[in-house]
Amino acid sequence: MDGILDRVRGPDDIKALTLTELQQLAAEIRGRIIQTVARTGGHLAPNLGVVELALALHRVFSSPEDKLVWDVGHQTYAHKLITGRAEAFGSLRQYGGLSGFPRRGESPHDPFETGHASTSISAALGLARARDLAGSKHAVVAVIGDGAMTGGLAFEGLNNAGHMRTDLIVVLNDNSMSISRNVGALPSYLSRLRSYPAYSRLKADLERTLRRIPLVGERLRRLAERVKASVKYLVVPGMLFEELGFTYMGPIDGHHLPSLISVLQAARKRGGPVLVHVITRKGKGYAPAEANPDRFHGTGPFDLATGRAKDADGPPSYSEVFGRALVDLARSDPRVVAITAAMADGTGLSQFARLFPDRFFDVGIAEGHAVTFAAGLAAEGLRPVVAVYSTFLQRAYDNILHDVCLQDLPVVFAVDRAGVVGEDGPTHQGTFDLGYLRSMPHMVLMAPADEVELAAMLRTALECGHPAAVRYPRGHARGLELPEDLSSVPALDVGRGQVLAQGKDLAILAVGTMVHPAVEAARSLAGAGVGAAVVNVRFIKPLDEGLILGLARATGCLLTVEENAAPGGFGGAVLELLAQRAVDGVRVGRLDLGDGVVSHGPARILLEERGLSARGIADAARLLLASRRGDAPRQRLPGEEGAGLWDAPAAGGE
Repeated sequence: MDGILDRVRGPDDIKALTLTELQQLAAEIRGRIIQTVARTGGHLAPNLGVVELALALHRVFSSPEDKLVWDVGHQTYAHKLITGRAEAFGSLRQYGGLSGFPRRGESPHDPFETGHASTSISAALGLARARDLAGSKHAVVAVIGDGAMTGGLAFEGLNNAGHMRTDLIVVLNDNSMSISRNVGALPSYLSRLRSYPAYSRLKADLERTLRRIPLVGERLRRLAERVKASVKYLVVPGMLFEELGFTYMGPIDGHHLPSLISVLQAARKRGGPVLVHVITRKGKGYAPAEANPDRFHGTGPFDLATGRAKDADGPPSYSEVFGRALVDLARSDPRVVAITAAMADGTGLSQFARLFPDRFFDVGIAEGHAVTFAAGLAAEGLRPVVAVYSTFLQRAYDNILHDVCLQDLPVVFAVDRAGVVGEDGPTHQGTFDLGYLRSMPHMVLMAPADEVELAAMLRTALECGHPAAVRYPRGHARGLELPEDLSSVPALDVGRGQVLAQGKDLAILAVGTMVHPAVEAARSLAGAGVGAAVVNVRFIKPLDEGLILGLARATGCLLTVEENAAPGGFGGAVLELLAQRAVDGVRVGRLDLGDGVVSHGPARILLEERGLSARGIADAARLLLASRRGDAPRQRLPGEEGAGLWDAPAAGGE
């Protein structure tokens, strides 16, 4: 017999369901999410925690006319199942399938794309004011997690919304976690609110009682409003949201459908800015996720019965190697401190936090603050290491420039998940860090070819005395043997590349993850009689100018290969160098991620379709050589629109 979920084609189908049927539907949705994520990987725990909330929202509001903005978008699996995407849900995060995040092009029920935390209130306020200007009356709802509320942008949005006084509903999904346990003053404040649900009941009961008193009731109610602050602070320490101009409702049980539906209906009728505080349990309905919500926040495929990751065996991840190396370096240098933006586990800092609790700082989802905080530590002589995903470091661009690089402070950026990360898609692909970091003054920018180089580069970054960034990929390292003490790996000479193979026909200049495919491509080319030199670039900034210029003159043909967007990347740096030095007659080809958006899917497929594989590099080298000889027309290399062939400017030589 078909379940209720099989009959749901859109939000209208749940409006006529009985409460019992809604509860059954919630169970079916949880089952579908667990089964699918066990196969595809994804964000399990946060989605299991918002099933009833998604049902209540779609019961009360009428999407897509009413706008629901989810922050962050990895909480939208139940929303997708309700809004006509149940049949395609098996393709979640797969190449060509459903995105794991809201996508405007995927469904009209996704009015705004949210992959980074803390954006929903500002975006929803924009949608609400656009509604007002158009004279429409539909509702706008922002759903934001308590972890995302630690981001400064969330408070900028709250402050502006309270000032505008327009109709806007903010649903605060409070599960006491972001990816790791929440830290800071705001989570402590929310914890106190959870302890005082009587406040909202007392306030509502008092207003109803006063209104019933003939003649003087309304005047007494207004008088009570003027003195409510004293009562409020007596019952709940600091009603922050009401002081910002919001009507506060809650906290309520986020898994009790009758309460959710009733409060959301009241919020819609209330008008003006309203904040609904909902308490949920991350991982609800799947015992391993409830027991380890951080482990199941974002997970790869896993065994449904045990919860064990299917790729648990194999070499350590680059994140784990970084964490080990930092611990070893910190043992011998008390100046080393570590900073994370709510991602201690994801960035490999858990062991550091246990061993050096006084030197470990989790600042919450606040990347800009993390960077400026690190700058303050560095200004007093410490050696702060900010461990952060590439895509999230983007959020701190001005802080890196203004607070670190302009002052030439020795802050180290451990840039995790650099390059293509795969199934999480465009908002999480770390494809822009070379561009935005290379432009920074005083920055030393490195990319390791393997885990041993990662340890060496971390030491180099700590010792160089300047702002430094080490960018490394997601996933397993190469499995090289590591010394017991990673601090014993020697530092590198800043700005010096490594020649891995000699060749007279062309030189392949490879960055980080592309080094080993480049070596394999050179072997393939050698079998066809083509001599390709291979360089492990190591340093994107400063460049090894002598090495690059020498190879340019010796071969007359350079191929740059990088797992980064074309604009501002390493290939552009090489072209700039050749132009600045007026090197004439050198043919330059570039393999990169182009100037477009990298979608979601297995990283291997996404890289191969852009030519970023051993075969793709060899093909690009042949094409480049043929074009140089005039045997083939000039054309773009494999990949996105931005990838292609260029001649270095002919300026008469040096």
